[in-house]
Amino acid sequence: MPSSPISSDCALEATDPVSLPSRTVYTAPLYYQCAIGLLKPLYRLQVWQRSHNRDNYQQEVAQRFGKQYPPRPVAKVTNAQTDKGVIWCHAVSLGETNTVAPLLDTLLADGYQIWLTNTTQTGFARGASRFADDIAQGRMSHSYVPVDSPTVIEAFLAHVKPIAALFVETELWANILTKLSEHRIPSILVNGRLSASSFKSYQKIAAVSASMMKNLTLIIAQDSDSAKRFRQLGANSAQIRVAGSLKWVINTPQIEDKAADIENNYTENSSVPNQYSESAKESTLAKEMNIAGRPIWVAASTHSGEEETALSLHQQLLSHPALADALLIIVPRHPERFDEVAALIQASELTMARRSAEDSIHVDTQVYLADSMGELMTWYKLADVALVGGSLVDVGGHNPVEPASVATPVLMGRYTQSCQSVVDKLAEVGALYQPNNVFYRPVTVSAATTNDDTNQQSSRKKPAAKEEVALIYQQLVSWLSDLEVAAQAGQAGARMTRQQQAVLTRQFTMIKEVVEQHAIQQPSQELL
Repeated sequence: MPSSPISSDCALEATDPVSLPSRTVYTAPLYYQCAIGLLKPLYRLQVWQRSHNRDNYQQEVAQRFGKQYPPRPVAKVTNAQTDKGVIWCHAVSLGETNTVAPLLDTLLADGYQIWLTNTTQTGFARGASRFADDIAQGRMSHSYVPVDSPTVIEAFLAHVKPIAALFVETELWANILTKLSEHRIPSILVNGRLSASSFKSYQKIAAVSASMMKNLTLIIAQDSDSAKRFRQLGANSAQIRVAGSLKWVINTPQIEDKAADIENNYTENSSVPNQYSESAKESTLAKEMNIAGRPIWVAASTHSGEEETALSLHQQLLSHPALADALLIIVPRHPERFDEVAALIQASELTMARRSAEDSIHVDTQVYLADSMGELMTWYKLADVALVGGSLVDVGGHNPVEPASVATPVLMGRYTQSCQSVVDKLAEVGALYQPNNVFYRPVTVSAATTNDDTNQQSSRKKPAAKEEVALIYQQLVSWLSDLEVAAQAGQAGARMTRQQQAVLTRQFTMIKEVVEQHAIQQPSQELL
């Protein structure tokens, strides 16, 4: 489809009222429906190969293929509140679940019930832990997402009876959107993001993509580039709003289910009063863990290939006279790789302590393997510098807002297509360093602000992988050698993060407008 610019009425103003489009149903092309039918048994085999040894295998199969689901969420109706209904939200994996969690908290607080679905095992585990209280109290139900088969979707919708459906970022399925449209259930893409590479992939199935775009009620895009690409795939300007990225919204207070346990242990066993400031608490925690006074950096949410780079950087750091006592905390992204990463550390001949073994950190400990779930924010708080994973290998980069929110300066590699707009904004204020990022402005302590000089890397060509790692090492040494500058950079990131929090209100308001308008237009909506 030829490129065309977004017109000025396309929703670049997040405050414009949302109007529901005409509800014409756009059916996915026949070849797509046939392909899904043929692939369904192969997908079931794939699920068996991946999950048959897990305790919840039968539950997973039943939910993916429409055989059995948990009960619907129950509304706790009071005299002042009515049953607002169930909103279905689909988040693919861990990252999407963390991103959308504050929005779901807001919807729950407003009186809606939620049905959350996930695709991956990691995402499902995160959803179960993040919303354990809401699930236990019946405000939320949780399952694996149904396969994109019309009969399975019908069974799912008949059971859940959603008043609206939310899809996070780019996870769209043509048959699901068609069925939602048939049943007059509004479908909303929240925090919509479409990178250039994803756009090219969707263009290869242009007819399928066009049907999905037209069946969506509303697309809440993160940025104008994504909005333009959604329009080029077939969405109408009236369907699109640009509201910023939910990645800016800090997933608290429940983002780290176990982190509070670590932070509270010392207060239960010490005389430190609870009213101490966060910095005092972190200082005390560092003393409790026997790491106070040491330069600390964390390599977080790492993938295969990134731990080797982090270990190599750390070996170089330890040879630096001023950083010989530096401590590296490694937090692998996926729990199934914990033992693999432990073996890598042992092979590096660096001295390791392991979180899962409850090892103590001693003065000669060089690497701490944080092989645990739900404690990432604690490690970000303790670190002087954070290297955010998924960016040294082609994953797309994990969320740099998490370390920025606790005033920890950030390092990232070249692969940040999943969060580039966030990366650029943090780089602009000197809170995030990425080799060759033209927006980067280093912080200078004397001015307590960013330097207006042009980034020394901006005129260079994209560095080779080895050069990129060398540049990251230089910045790591710079920050760890001058913790005052690092602290200033971190504080700039924290300020930027606070400024961006309004995105949650914008996206929530847009969703609520669609749901309420739909309720007015179809007060007696029932599934056919």
